[in-house]
Amino acid sequence: MAIFTGAGVALVTPFHEDGAVNYEKLSELIEEQIEKGTDALIICGTTGEASTLSHEEHLDVIAHAVKAVNKRIPVVAGTGSNCTETAIYLSREAEKSGTDGLLIVTPYYNKATQKGLIEHYTMIAESVSLPIIMYNVPGRTGCNILPETAVTLAKNVKNIVGIKEASGNIAQVARLMALADGCIDLYSGNDDQIVPILSLGGKGVISVLSNVAPAQTHEICARYFAGDADGSRKMQLEVIPLIDALFCEVNPIPVKEAMNLMGKQAGPLRRPLSPMEPQNKERLEKAMKAYGLL
Repeated sequence: MAIFTGAGVALVTPFHEDGAVNYEKLSELIEEQIEKGTDALIICGTTGEASTLSHEEHLDVIAHAVKAVNKRIPVVAGTGSNCTETAIYLSREAEKSGTDGLLIVTPYYNKATQKGLIEHYTMIAESVSLPIIMYNVPGRTGCNILPETAVTLAKNVKNIVGIKEASGNIAQVARLMALADGCIDLYSGNDDQIVPILSLGGKGVISVLSNVAPAQTHEICARYFAGDADGSRKMQLEVIPLIDALFCEVNPIPVKEAMNLMGKQAGPLRRPLSPMEPQNKERLEKAMKAYGLL
């Protein structure tokens, strides 16, 4: 059984102006997501700026999210690292917090071989009992999980159950699903490819868009699963200009700006991320207005 089906939000981590984690606002954002129909909460991922959280903050944010959700929807915690031992430590601690699953990004900077990826994921998985979703985002990590590698892991490691595919390579995803023959749960890691991924047998999306349009992101998935592929496709295409604007600078710069424009008080970014360029902010505002968010 999949950890979740539908739209999972890759939630931002809200900060106070001094850079400290804003836990009160985090609780508010979680409540809004649940109220708007979001199917799962993904905490401390790329969008959550996990790379600039200290280990203590990272684990505190996960524990806070688990408590705030209180089993109403699944919570999946990002606990990946470019150091296998660090990923094992974070994963074990997240499990103690009561999270429902783990999202493990490929090691970044090291550029592991496929053999190295198999060893990395196997060691992490064997250190916990939680189900694991691998996260393939070569554009950020410089490391690509090949379909054969993903299938080898899913078939040989019992708690490696899924993959978040953000390679953008639909041909690779199609090959993965052909090789997998049902052994792996597929999630879109790109908001502009939700419907294409669902059409290949995907279980849903781990979404940046859901931070600003949770009900709509949920509905794209829900319509598809209800048999309304045309309605789902129409919603996907309608939101493409907004998605493009949300990724006109590196994530999560635009989505935090969008949330602040909507009065959600996501707060500042942590360096080395910097505020949006004026022309890109203007583009974002225009797309948000066209989509009815402002």
